[in-house]
Amino acid sequence: MIVFPAIDIKGGRCVRLKQGRADQETVYGDDPAAMGRKWEAAGAAWLHVVDLDGAFSSRPQNLEAIRRLRRAVSIPIQLGGGIRTLAVMEDYFALGIDRLILGTAVLKDPDLTARALTAYPGRIAVGLDARDGRLAVEGWTETTEATAVAVAQALAPLKPAALIYTDIVRDGVKTGPNLAATRALAEAVDLPVIASGGVSSLEDIRALKALEPVGVIGVITGRALYDGLLDLREAIRLAAG
Repeated sequence: MIVFPAIDIKGGRCVRLKQGRADQETVYGDDPAAMGRKWEAAGAAWLHVVDLDGAFSSRPQNLEAIRRLRRAVSIPIQLGGGIRTLAVMEDYFALGIDRLILGTAVLKDPDLTARALTAYPGRIAVGLDARDGRLAVEGWTETTEATAVAVAQALAPLKPAALIYTDIVRDGVKTGPNLAATRALAEAVDLPVIASGGVSSLEDIRALKALEPVGVIGVITGRALYDGLLDLREAIRLAAG
């Protein structure tokens, strides 16, 4: 199982939001590239990067910071936030980003999602961000009636590289992941699932590791790393089994 350190970029800086709320921001550094080097040095095999300004504005906003981060590390990067067109995807892939995450576009523009999954096989992940079981879009500011399982099942024939499942209520509050919902999603489709939201301890990593047989292949963690509650090297060692 892969541990993905999260680097969320807002205004060119590394921040974490509580439950995705822009007014609940903690700044952890002014240099995303330096943070990427730190996590790579600690053994990270991937980075999970989000352009938060892009997510809120529906278009990329931190391109220079992302470019510097890409140049600073050699490990793969998966990136989300404000990706709404094939042209933006092409630009990011040209920049050297390894995998892109579509979230809002999955619900708002299913035709674009289908074209992207067809044009870039194995390089497009789907972000399923749920609040009380319903998917949220537009930087989590709008809650829909769609459920993660229903959307995942509809997309399964197009073979996204992974489903990234986030429990918004748990995100950034260090209360542990939603194991039941993560398991339900993984069991509903034959696709890799990456868990996110609330992961804050080695016990959380151990609990998610137990879901590996049903398809949970990764875990994203952010605030717990930045606050020193979770040691990345230890988490990687445990996840590797």
